[in-house]
Amino acid sequence: MIASNATAPTSNTTSNTTSSMPERDSRGLAERAYGTIREAIQDGRLSPGQRMPETDVSTWLKVSRTPVREALRRLQSEGMLQPAPGGGLSVVRHDLRAVGELYDVRESLEGTAAALAARGADATEIRVLHAMVESQRQLADDPQAHARLNIVFHQNIYHAAHNRFLLQNLQSLHDSVALLGRTTFASPGRIAEALAEHAAIVAAIAARDETSAEALARSHVRRGYELRLASIAAATEAAAGRPGEGTGP
Repeated sequence: MIASNATAPTSNTTSNTTSSMPERDSRGLAERAYGTIREAIQDGRLSPGQRMPETDVSTWLKVSRTPVREALRRLQSEGMLQPAPGGGLSVVRHDLRAVGELYDVRESLEGTAAALAARGADATEIRVLHAMVESQRQLADDPQAHARLNIVFHQNIYHAAHNRFLLQNLQSLHDSVALLGRTTFASPGRIAEALAEHAAIVAAIAARDETSAEALARSHVRRGYELRLASIAAATEAAAGRPGEGTGP
């Protein structure tokens, strides 16, 4: 079964009534199903490698299989789902080589974004970045809450870089990072560590120091990669001690 802590969309629609709804309503259900599944993957409520049978997803979301099938196909086309052994689809699981490649590209793009932000961010954008750091400082010690705020923080840097092509690539990259599983903010001490790193990056951007901003952003990503590898190793060790765990929804 799909994880019980995943949040289903609010709907009283049954499969019988859904089949007779106008096409626009069916599209709306498919869009809602897509958004809910995508958010569950990004939040880590659906784990890498987890199977996504249409019947189970339909039960979870309380909609018929038609919009679920459309949502799953869309997520597969975006690289978030992949064919599963034996049929059906599962959440993409990246191997260690792919993880390394992902972080290599992320380090380069994040560094470039920080440097461009140091060059071109306006006063309002810099104030927003300072406010984001303060918000992180005030946030409760909750890894998921920090992970969500972290996404917004980095998106503000991307927009402050004022480069639409870089923005497109970084947003796509974040979808891939979401497929890596549990947030690195769950690692001991990472919340405080990331706060200090974010504050240093923003200080460099505010000082218009492109070189420092890029170096700090690259270092920030490299540290995330180190923690990601440690997390993967811990998860692999735990799975080895619990045969069969995580092989199905």
